[in-house]
Amino acid sequence: MSFRRILLNIAVLLAVAAMVIAGFWQLHRLSERRDRNSTITDRSKLPVVEVQTLVESADGFDVGKDIEFRLIRAVGFYQTEDEVLIRNRTYQGSSGFWVLTPLLLQTGDIVAVNRGWIPHAAGTGAASAEFAPSTGEVQVVGLVRATVTAEGLQQSDPSSGVLAEMARPDLARLSQQLDGALLPVYVQLQAQTPSSGDLPVPVPPPDLGEGSHLAYAVQWFIFATIAAVGYPLILRRLGRPGDRSKAAQEAV
Repeated sequence: MSFRRILLNIAVLLAVAAMVIAGFWQLHRLSERRDRNSTITDRSKLPVVEVQTLVESADGFDVGKDIEFRLIRAVGFYQTEDEVLIRNRTYQGSSGFWVLTPLLLQTGDIVAVNRGWIPHAAGTGAASAEFAPSTGEVQVVGLVRATVTAEGLQQSDPSSGVLAEMARPDLARLSQQLDGALLPVYVQLQAQTPSSGDLPVPVPPPDLGEGSHLAYAVQWFIFATIAAVGYPLILRRLGRPGDRSKAAQEAV
């Protein structure tokens, strides 16, 4: 067997192994997605509770992972002067912002409320009046969401100054520019009394679909099977004397 043939065999074996690994990785992602969907479904079926009974400002910011997607109710007054826009958010294919507005609760604590999505044009200048919240007392019902921080190569928001925009709902960073005690979770608004106008558009609940992980896994396993079965057949054909002679004539 020539050195070139040996290298080709090794390359095919590595390719088959990579495709099998990719298939099992997709199955692992599918399992994670199903576990998350089950958690969302189970927690969202629990009774609606007052946010103050579920979490306290003294709790750590990691508490959100244990209670995320619970339905809560909060009553208070929006602090529009401390409102922050979360950039690079899309809705039905259009880019814009999330509007994160602190809500002063009756207990004196503050909870950040994601009031929804607005287009880029509404996030600047006089157009901001289009999504201004009610100045009176409001009742908010929504999903508990955990704080989001920069991961991997993502760039964190500036650590100093008062930010009008942020890359993500990082509650620890938001708390630095508030005068009250901020709860370590935020609320993804679903309903509000009194209701607001057309903007912001409430962020849809989490998607409970399973995605394309199973289809991708099947594709990778099919590709691996084709390579594992087809390559030896090709070698067998090329190994026949008549085929070698024909291949040599064609090469000339």
